[in-house]
Amino acid sequence: MQEILLNVESKEIRYAHLKNGQLYDLIVERKKTRQLTGNIYRGRVTNILHNIQSAFIDINEGENGFIHISDILENTQKFQEMFDMDFDLDYDPKSQTNKQRKESDISKILKIDHPVLVQVVKEPIGSKGARLTSNVSIAGRYLVLLPNTPHRGVSRKIEDRSARDRLKNLIKAFEMPQDMGLICRTASVNASTESLIDEANDLLKTWQSIMENFNKATKPTCLFEESDLIKRAIMTAVDKKFDRVLVDDYATYQACKRIYSKYANEYALKIEYYRDKVPMYERFNVEKEIDRALKRKIWLSSGGYLYFDRTEAMHTIDVNSGRSTQQSSKTDVESSLVHINMEAAEEIARQLRLRNIGGLIICDFIDMRSRKNQRRVLDRLKEAMKDDSAKCTILGMSEFGLIEMTRQRNRESLTQTMFTNCPYCSGSGLVKTHESVAIEIERVLKKLLSQQEFGIEIVYHPELEHYLNHGDKEYFIDLAEKANAQLKFRTTENLHINDFQFYSMTNGKKIDV
Repeated sequence: MQEILLNVESKEIRYAHLKNGQLYDLIVERKKTRQLTGNIYRGRVTNILHNIQSAFIDINEGENGFIHISDILENTQKFQEMFDMDFDLDYDPKSQTNKQRKESDISKILKIDHPVLVQVVKEPIGSKGARLTSNVSIAGRYLVLLPNTPHRGVSRKIEDRSARDRLKNLIKAFEMPQDMGLICRTASVNASTESLIDEANDLLKTWQSIMENFNKATKPTCLFEESDLIKRAIMTAVDKKFDRVLVDDYATYQACKRIYSKYANEYALKIEYYRDKVPMYERFNVEKEIDRALKRKIWLSSGGYLYFDRTEAMHTIDVNSGRSTQQSSKTDVESSLVHINMEAAEEIARQLRLRNIGGLIICDFIDMRSRKNQRRVLDRLKEAMKDDSAKCTILGMSEFGLIEMTRQRNRESLTQTMFTNCPYCSGSGLVKTHESVAIEIERVLKKLLSQQEFGIEIVYHPELEHYLNHGDKEYFIDLAEKANAQLKFRTTENLHINDFQFYSMTNGKKIDV
């Protein structure tokens, strides 16, 4: 059974995809950071970087967007990869793209303060603005309109040759401007000719509206918004023939029914309003799975565990044997480690979806002697990643048991959405020990006593009080008495746990140290 649970709050919408009761995929969308991918804007060029053939463009969405010359030139290769399809071409798209790149200079295409029509292809993440393209595409349910590209093609995922030929002949016969193209998406294989023609006309009208608004606008503005999470949830449920959509907000439930009414004749989807008093995500165990996906350590049922860590350059996943190493023979150990690695491969694929981890990822599996077993683990990981909506590339396993892979970064990760850097440790996850702070206090105290301060008050965080009571306070007082000085201690929660301050008991002023 496959179902979607939509949890709607005042500031957040959560989408949970359950497969046979287990959380399979998760999207958390905050209203203040709505999804921008697919949106089309009238932008303004703010800066051109000649050395890397790129430009920054103001789209009125916080940080300026970024565009490279490869996203400005017509790039057939990129379209084929983006939509996983083939165009019928009489030339090599790679050689054509390279030829264009050699002949073009970004300063000849873009000028400072000039208006440009751009589309977001990658969400802004952290301090990085959105990645933009001028190769605009407008996606419908069955078709994708390419307003600036004349090619027409069919998704590779449609494997039936007769269906592919029918769709190719159909879109070639469409009466459209010569400089526009069309792509048939996977869902079009079951669509009627009338439905495809109607959608093609709707997409053309949408494009005409975008261009009218572009010509009317005088400043950076959004001209077209991609469908929101609610609509995408219903379309996914219909296209992939899910069993049910469960919604815990009545207004959203009614909106789902309205969206689904257009497709009710195609597929009988259950859309239900959740009425129980127990929160929906608690009842279906989704809250526990979200909490688990935010932790660094994940236990496996075999007794092994995974560690998820992030650096500036990559994410790393370390597979450990945990409680499963007590075996009687070498063959038992090898089979046990293979079992843990196989389970880890499936859990890694699931956690990457739930956490929405993107970029370069290194998986460190437990060492296995047999190359056959290494291939089995690699194949299991590739199989588990097949249904991931984000594009993934997985390399072979190295001699050290490492697998390198990349996963498309389409929005902020779950951790980036829900957390911010700790003001105490600045994101390192570490603070100084009480012993380290006590040693620093001793150094500063000796310095002040040598400068003939005769009345000193030390102020520090209450967490340090218990530690100092076990001998350090007596030692500090003894130091002060030897220098004929008086010493007092005071705590305040207003200080960082690692901070401390010194005050003069003579005038009450803070002493700079």
